[in-house]
Amino acid sequence: AANVHIHLPPNFSAFECVDQAVDLAARQDVCILGASNYYDFSVYAPFAERCLGRGIYPLFGLEIIALVEDLKPAGVLINDPGNPGKMYLCGKGIVRFADPTAEARSILEAIRAHDEERMRRMTALLAKIFAAGGVETGLDDTRIIERIVLRQGVDRGIVTLQERHLAQAFQEEFFQRVRPAQRRATLSRIFGRSSQADPDNHVQVQNEIRSHLMKVGKPAFVEESFVNPGQAYRLVLELGGIPCYPTLADGAFPICQYEEPLAKLVRTLEDSRIYCVEFIPLRNDREVLERYVLAFRDAGFVVTAGTEHNTLDLVAMEPACRHLAPVPARVRQIFLEGAHVIVAHQYLTLHGRVGFVDGEGRLNPDFTGREERIHYFQRLGEEIVTRKLAATHG
Repeated sequence: AANVHIHLPPNFSAFECVDQAVDLAARQDVCILGASNYYDFSVYAPFAERCLGRGIYPLFGLEIIALVEDLKPAGVLINDPGNPGKMYLCGKGIVRFADPTAEARSILEAIRAHDEERMRRMTALLAKIFAAGGVETGLDDTRIIERIVLRQGVDRGIVTLQERHLAQAFQEEFFQRVRPAQRRATLSRIFGRSSQADPDNHVQVQNEIRSHLMKVGKPAFVEESFVNPGQAYRLVLELGGIPCYPTLADGAFPICQYEEPLAKLVRTLEDSRIYCVEFIPLRNDREVLERYVLAFRDAGFVVTAGTEHNTLDLVAMEPACRHLAPVPARVRQIFLEGAHVIVAHQYLTLHGRVGFVDGEGRLNPDFTGREERIHYFQRLGEEIVTRKLAATHG
């Protein structure tokens, strides 16, 4: 099996460390594993080493959030069910993460600066809200970063705070300072509405902190500042990767306007020079997943899948559909094919050759059609995985 999208610490993650993620993948017979972290890739070197030591081929990627300005006022949802105009874009098979180009470094620094300022302001607002509710947490963004450094043993400079980090820190302080019998009433006072969370369940309380205080229109929300899709696309290419659209499908109800009808989405992505899509099948009903995957594959797209593991829920490493229904056999085969294509792209780009796409996002021109191109890269990727893992365990 293949899983090309997980998040590793210091990103918010179900895993406490790289070793835990890789060990779980090895025990569950995942042969290709891809990390898709936000904005810092220092963890990728130890990730690669651990993977190869356990007979797993490592893939490297990233996830970027962009804003399509003209779709926001129109209220168009893309692949974020709660924020019009907000678009996620992934990069697959990146190779220049240790020594990014000047343009890539500039975009990454701008993203980090915006995120740091937003997290600083949100933390201050949360601290005031909790204090007004009778709970002095003593938290600020610096203290939350220090917690992550202590918990995960990472360098402070590589920590990028996310909303989930904030919610976790405030939940932990809340549990330390408020006895279980008083938690529901205190949370209700803080939220200004009745809390429905199990007062002993840290995940449920974290989720309520996010939904009642941190989302759009809530008292600790701070407007996000995003790069535009062109900058996000350029960042992927500058890092040597394949631009990839993460498809939500029925992960939203109703399905986002941008993703329906399906034929329109296919044309839109082709017009944007995006030839790779990804699914997190746990969001999707089996039948919907199959419909979307087969439509993309029939159109000549590379199709991949992952699990994210960006919450504290330690789900299985092999992707499964909603309600843990198994991925259909043909779809599973397409996902593995897509992983092998990314392997081949990553390998060729690393060695200075043109991969599945070139540095401008154009399809490799050495093939007469998309099927020939995909089949070539699939076979090459499979050969690379076999040869590399045989060499490391030979």
